[in-house]
Amino acid sequence: MVKKLLALAAALLCFGPSAGLIGVGVLMNPAATASCLPGSLIVGPIPDSLTATTKDGTTITLNKVQLTHAATIITVGGQTAGIGRSGVVVALMAGLTETSLRMLANTGSYPESANYPNDGNGSDHDSLGLFQMRPASSWGTVAELMDPNYQARAFYGGQTGPNYPSPRGLLDIPGWQQMDPGEAAQAVEVSAYPDRYQNYQPVAEAILTTLTHPAASGSSGSSDGNTAPLVVPETRRIVFPLPEGTWVRTDPFGWRTDPINGERAFHSGSDFAAPDGTPIYAIADGVVVRADYSDSGGGVIVIEHTVQGQRVASYYIHMWQTGIHVAVGETVSAGQHIGDVGSSGHSTGPHLHVEIHPGGANEPAVDADAWLTEHGAERIQAGDTAPAACTLAGGSH
Repeated sequence: MVKKLLALAAALLCFGPSAGLIGVGVLMNPAATASCLPGSLIVGPIPDSLTATTKDGTTITLNKVQLTHAATIITVGGQTAGIGRSGVVVALMAGLTETSLRMLANTGSYPESANYPNDGNGSDHDSLGLFQMRPASSWGTVAELMDPNYQARAFYGGQTGPNYPSPRGLLDIPGWQQMDPGEAAQAVEVSAYPDRYQNYQPVAEAILTTLTHPAASGSSGSSDGNTAPLVVPETRRIVFPLPEGTWVRTDPFGWRTDPINGERAFHSGSDFAAPDGTPIYAIADGVVVRADYSDSGGGVIVIEHTVQGQRVASYYIHMWQTGIHVAVGETVSAGQHIGDVGSSGHSTGPHLHVEIHPGGANEPAVDADAWLTEHGAERIQAGDTAPAACTLAGGSH
């Protein structure tokens, strides 16, 4: 490994830009707020309706009952380690495709299913509920499958899922994070019509954005339309952004000759060569204020932190589009796996370009390598990651 990294370092000169489940009472009362629990995606007020457009251009309108089921899917996903926003999108796509986010009974196969709260009667084999799960396929009993919370937990699966190890939920699908979201939904649902899920991705993303109200960069919304400073709690620790033993230092902070255009330019970050796909960790607890990708600039994540009472922004640059695992508005924990090393944008090989901006994202950068050393950044092993903390909602934090 060391020889490979040294060979990579020799070939690499790089450059980057400066620059608890929500309770039933909360879901039933959209005006209620919930505490920011580890792993949660906080749902704000649920609107009476939401209109969105599918990929094929069809306009659909969801009512408050459907959106309340979506809120359950979101909050259960937020409390399930390893799911995050991308996994919630997959679940919403599945629910939209299977039932239009309705809790369906099936009196033809199970007359007793009508005795449970439902939004109508279905007739697809012996399928029940939001995700059309079948008791005959061991997804659960009729009573269990008529519970939207249970269905969401079963869809996400994993070792804490009620159906583990079979039938498989999303967490039981190897490499689901690298799949197209429609393919991931199909891997769980095993439908005879595998291509239909992708059509609902724009609707799923619209639902998630509307119900969680991600914080705007550097500010949070308020009910009167004004903005307030983004509240970021003091971090509990500082960590190094790459797993121990996976990286070597390549290009430091300061003036240099640009390796691509040969011009003298100021390098505002610190570069660490690492194999493509190496996990990138958040250096501290904070809030994501930027997470995007462009063909010209590559992948960029920016997180704002509070360190010793001071606002500090950290930049992580050069991820591939598929290597960004957080979204704007998410609260992350120090050591959380937020992305993967890539070589996008102004780059000559796989590496992480890190910047530290005391004072916030719009303030000048300092030497990130030196800053991490001065602040005693912990070295952590691959896999020692923390779950997401929450997604800010409606300015309540």
